[in-house]
Amino acid sequence: MNQDEIKALFDQQAASYDQQWAKTSPIRNCLHLLLGSLFADLPAEARILCVGVGTGDELFYLASQHPGWRFTAVEPSGRMLDVCRERAEKEGVTSRCTFHEGYLESLPTAELHDAATCLLVSQFITNPDERSGFFRGIAAKLNSGGILASADLASDIASPEYDVLLHAWMNMMSAADVSEEMMARMRHAYAHDVGVLPPARIASIIEAGGFELPVPFFQAGLIHAWLSRRA
Repeated sequence: MNQDEIKALFDQQAASYDQQWAKTSPIRNCLHLLLGSLFADLPAEARILCVGVGTGDELFYLASQHPGWRFTAVEPSGRMLDVCRERAEKEGVTSRCTFHEGYLESLPTAELHDAATCLLVSQFITNPDERSGFFRGIAAKLNSGGILASADLASDIASPEYDVLLHAWMNMMSAADVSEEMMARMRHAYAHDVGVLPPARIASIIEAGGFELPVPFFQAGLIHAWLSRRA
């Protein structure tokens, strides 16, 4: 899928996105818990860049833990960002957030950030060189030594292990009331439209994007996450 197709897909899902994935919240909650620990030593008034923020789950978790932090929320799907704005109003953190509908390259501010999150975003870039370029774009928005927490679907799709994980993953999707049509689309996307690569390959792509060797800190099914620091 190209950028416009991905944006249209998330625009379509925005209104029901949080409800649709509510039953998988234990995975997100664990990821956010670890994320909070990894970011714990950031300054009291840190600036956090949330790339592909979606409806804002990680933003609101971090905002609830650190009342002095400020956030730049970047999201190409206008409807997803609208949901994020509405949630920010309800959570009372709008004044601490800058919302940008679009991509990193069109982000107008030159202000650098202390840390960034990028959760289940880079997987939609199937060209490895372009994917490293995406991470270089994040590095350019960080202070020297700024940290990145990133997560993506990862596996060696040619391995027997992938078959086991994919079967379990689809069982989880079914338990989360994801429709058969949606699961069929996901299976096709994983094989054709999403850059599901071995974890070590993704780590090397992140490193090529201007970060020190990424450290794996989380895995749940097909989701893997890394912590890295701007080189």
